[in-house]
Amino acid sequence: MMKKIEIAENSGFCFGVKEAIKKTEEEIGKVKTGNLYTLGSLIHNSTVTDGLKAKGVNILKDLAELKKEDTVVIRSHGEAEKVYVKLREIGCTVVDATCPFVSKIHDLVRSAMEDGYHVVIVGDRNHPEVVGTNGWCNDSAIIVNSKEEAESVEEDNLYIVCQTTIIKKLLDDILSVFERKGKKFVVKNTICNATTVRQSSCENLAKKCDMMVIIGGSDSSNTKKLYDIAKKWCNNTFFVEKSEDFLLQASTKCSTIGVAAGASTPDVLIKEVIAKMSEKNVMSMEELLAEQGYDLDKAMKLPRLGEIVNGTVHQVTEKQVVVDMGCKKDGVIPKEEVTLEGEQKLTDLFKAGDEIQAKVIKIDDGDGVLTLSRKKLEINAHWDEIKKALENNEVLNVKVVRSVNGGVIGSYKDSVQGFIPLSQLSEKFVDNPEEYIGKDLDVRVIRIDDRKMRVTFSHKVIAAEEKQARIAEVWDKIDIGDIVEGKVMRFTDYGAFIDLGGLDGLLHISEISWGKLKHPKEVLQVGDVVRVKILSKNDENHKISLGLKQTTPEPWAVINEKYAVGQEVCGKVVQIKDYGAFVELEPGLDGLVHISEVAHKRVDNISDELKVGQEVTAKILEIDEEKKRISLSIKATLPVPEAAEEPAKEAVEE
Repeated sequence: MMKKIEIAENSGFCFGVKEAIKKTEEEIGKVKTGNLYTLGSLIHNSTVTDGLKAKGVNILKDLAELKKEDTVVIRSHGEAEKVYVKLREIGCTVVDATCPFVSKIHDLVRSAMEDGYHVVIVGDRNHPEVVGTNGWCNDSAIIVNSKEEAESVEEDNLYIVCQTTIIKKLLDDILSVFERKGKKFVVKNTICNATTVRQSSCENLAKKCDMMVIIGGSDSSNTKKLYDIAKKWCNNTFFVEKSEDFLLQASTKCSTIGVAAGASTPDVLIKEVIAKMSEKNVMSMEELLAEQGYDLDKAMKLPRLGEIVNGTVHQVTEKQVVVDMGCKKDGVIPKEEVTLEGEQKLTDLFKAGDEIQAKVIKIDDGDGVLTLSRKKLEINAHWDEIKKALENNEVLNVKVVRSVNGGVIGSYKDSVQGFIPLSQLSEKFVDNPEEYIGKDLDVRVIRIDDRKMRVTFSHKVIAAEEKQARIAEVWDKIDIGDIVEGKVMRFTDYGAFIDLGGLDGLLHISEISWGKLKHPKEVLQVGDVVRVKILSKNDENHKISLGLKQTTPEPWAVINEKYAVGQEVCGKVVQIKDYGAFVELEPGLDGLVHISEVAHKRVDNISDELKVGQEVTAKILEIDEEKKRISLSIKATLPVPEAAEEPAKEAVEE
């Protein structure tokens, strides 16, 4: 009877392990002097480490053995901060192959410690990843690997991270303990997504198989967890470290066999174990692959440069997207080859399991990866959009990226760049095109060279259209007599221009204040928001006359509401005559201080006592509403000098 073999998803090397092996093998040919080491076992698989040792890669167990001329690879598990410090002191060449997901955890715990949290790491305290992570918070982390250990945690204000390979249930159990104990905590689920998928697929497979085979190193934490998961659902579960460890006899008694492998398990070992099964009337390797929908020819064939490929997102980091394309190499889309808007990150756009399409822009003939681009894929589609915009007179949005001779370059969707001449940047003269760099502009396409893929944009036509639309909208909304709000934009000697929301109106200097002005700047500043009255509208040329003083009462109209005979007032000397001085009480309202009312002494020259611009206090002697005159006295507010009082007394006695 034919047996069926099913392989769990995500079996074999994870991305971090692949990258670590790739970087190590790249160094083999580079090292000319000194030794090449990995700091500890590169991965938990003796087959791989033995193979590297045969190529001259040794395992370093003590930093004291290192010399300046040596090269050391930091494995994907990462190391403590103090290790990096020591390596810098030694001066040797360092190749950092730390998994990007682990590096992110290092940053999290360091920041948490600096913010005053008690860091908690959920995981095995002896696992190298946990040891390394603890080293980024001064080895102060509380390490918890069970509900019982969580019960003994006395600290509060916790910041929780996880070993990337733990089972999600362990994290949930520990969090439930902290919640019950009323702990305050922040949790970051740093379990690697590939680990979660690997464990989930192993569990689902174990539930339906007669036998489970877990392949991997005996000291691999994630492989042991796969074994524990499989054993829970399938009692007939075996751990295989090498192909010769597989129990052929046991497999012949099962109709359905599931295979799962840890992140440190090479593909060749998985294939060897399956081949062993084939010796005992189990599906052949070719039959197995066909059953799984696996195209062997496609797997061995690499796509061509410039080819558009389809794949499935395997992992997403802050710097790249790893894509499984069903061939012998993974594809990697660097962050620079994806169009991101604003503060967007790759993790905002992609997640594991997404179907994706990209263009091959670089082929690695070694054991590396294929470099893919989403931007290059978008260019053709975006060029079609530009041609359509020209045909339909549509508006596009571009970002100005740099200035060139005679204009600037606008980028459409970060893929197609076009020229905007200086004459097409604005309705006004553009003296400095640099001020447009970084700005988003609405444009129309005015010219296309399809053969050379060149395009010319115009922002000026959009600005003109928008201005006319604003003018028409504002014009229809306002009527003579309306009081509206506007902003002071610029001055002339004869007035100020006020922006009413797209339409400028003239505020003549005579209409600014009830008083006399030499220049509008005496009252207004550019940028001031003012309320003005519509005095007139000219429908033919769209000119508007405005008044500011009309928004407040004319001073003489309300004179009795604010002033009375005998009242002391403050004002500013605005004019001096031989017979007296004029004092402005408020714009449009002056009073006369006769020369005889300036001081208690005799004043022959009023300029000796008062200056234009001087602030004075005076008493109102008379208000003549009919002639619009106010008589003031400064001396009435001043104390009478003693010398002036004595003669008056003598006169009484006589």
